[in-house]
Amino acid sequence: MRVREIVEKLELTVYSGHSGLDNEVTGGYVSDLLSDVMGNADEGQAWITLQNHKNIMAVASLKDLAVVILVKGLKPDEATMMHSNEENLPIVGTEAETFETAGALFKLLHP
Repeated sequence: MRVREIVEKLELTVYSGHSGLDNEVTGGYVSDLLSDVMGNADEGQAWITLQNHKNIMAVASLKDLAVVILVKGLKPDEATMMHSNEENLPIVGTEAETFETAGALFKLLHP
């Protein structure tokens, strides 16, 4: 499933990285610990987190993730959005809690 389909179906807000909306999402990973994501996330996954600082883009790029989904209404800062645009790696967000977001994403990817 493409990032743009997930954005549409989960009614997510796209903050940056619009050129990466056609990235293919192969699964999901939920963690707020950067070292955990670096060690365990797989290429193509959607990363659900409440971390919104610029280091999320370094990790997401390193792991070749498809999209970063921010929860709880959190928004990225300007530097983070600039990095997202450079990497063609979208940062999207929702007002929903992590648990709800993970469940909704799982249902989409495993109908």
